[in-house]
Amino acid sequence: MKTDLPQSFRRLEYRPPVYTFDQVELDIALDPARTIVKSRIEVLPGKSFEPGAPLVLVGHELEFVSLRINGEAHRHFELTPETLTIHSLPNEGKDKFIVEIICVCVPEKNTTLMGLYVSNGNFFTQCEAEGFRKITYFLDRPDVMARFKVTLRAREAECPVLLSNGNLIHTEKLPNGWHSATWEDPFPKPSYLFALVAGKLECIEETITTSSGAKKLLQIWVEPHDLKKTRHAMDSLIASIHWDEKRFGLELDLERFMIVAVGDFNMGAMENKGLNIFNTKYVLAQAETATDADFANIESVVAHEYFHNWTGNRITCRDWFQLSLKEGLTVFRDQEFTADMHSRGVKRIQDAKLIRSGQFAEDASPMAHPIRPDSYIEMNNFYTSTVYNKGAEVIRMMQTLANKDGKNGFAHGMELYF
Repeated sequence: MKTDLPQSFRRLEYRPPVYTFDQVELDIALDPARTIVKSRIEVLPGKSFEPGAPLVLVGHELEFVSLRINGEAHRHFELTPETLTIHSLPNEGKDKFIVEIICVCVPEKNTTLMGLYVSNGNFFTQCEAEGFRKITYFLDRPDVMARFKVTLRAREAECPVLLSNGNLIHTEKLPNGWHSATWEDPFPKPSYLFALVAGKLECIEETITTSSGAKKLLQIWVEPHDLKKTRHAMDSLIASIHWDEKRFGLELDLERFMIVAVGDFNMGAMENKGLNIFNTKYVLAQAETATDADFANIESVVAHEYFHNWTGNRITCRDWFQLSLKEGLTVFRDQEFTADMHSRGVKRIQDAKLIRSGQFAEDASPMAHPIRPDSYIEMNNFYTSTVYNKGAEVIRMMQTLANKDGKNGFAHGMELYF
């Protein structure tokens, strides 16, 4: 029976993926009016695989161009505005096979600011929670984690800077004024953590030495006129990295870590692996115009997104119902960072006031929900004070219970978690 009611997703209806991905290679030719995305995906049977099952990929507002399986043109598929369903897979899908897809998206017409979009002449992405499906056809869910290798191509005069997740492994000058940069992230990640930024930006950079003696490059990319306002954010990032090593034994696991801060970014900040994207509100500050609260907020948000490198990125959600397991836990971690950097008592009072003024009101309203919801229609509606701040209080309660009688059970539990 057809219905106009929106689809509801229920926690208890979760099923593991039929297929999963190993290595993903993307080649993205950036053009505001017609960006061509070529993907090469190594596909493996998943936990709920049954021989002969089709591979169902999601895609939204994409122009499909071609499909190849193991190097051969493949015509056994069904295409709808939301899905690409591939039938007649090699050996019924029992063995690894290669899917190659070419599609087109139009960043300049993407006014949702989810997926790949253009603003002020620069390219940005926002893929959490379900934006990657607006870039290419994919298994756009957090329990499908793959290693990404990404080649970005663009006109150098318009996009001299080409950034993506991981480590920069190759750059090249191309004909007709184009150039390319290839980035490789060695760690498996879900598609919601994919990011690219391309445009006219400049950076402040520092090289630090981590606990193992490794040299790490830190960069904060901004529009040229904002460069002088980035020093506090860089100091906050350095402090966050050293604190996470000391408190949780967690070292930065990439050769570089980048922050991009632009006024065009619609979210506050996003923890994409190795390439955090921020609104300028949470990065730019200078003593002549910023308040103490501005400096404190920048330090806290920079730390929060960096701490996601482990609690959210290396260890991520099985499904979106577990959102608080990354956000509540990471809020707890950034609260502890601020407490150690400044006054523990003052920080605790601030956090208690915040939850009483904001989250208590949410709990007392028709919008009340647990930190792990049972269902949702639109996932973006669950980025709430309950999931973040009450989630952090639940983690803090666990710490209190695990550390009773002089024991340090919480630290042992976190070691096991990592």
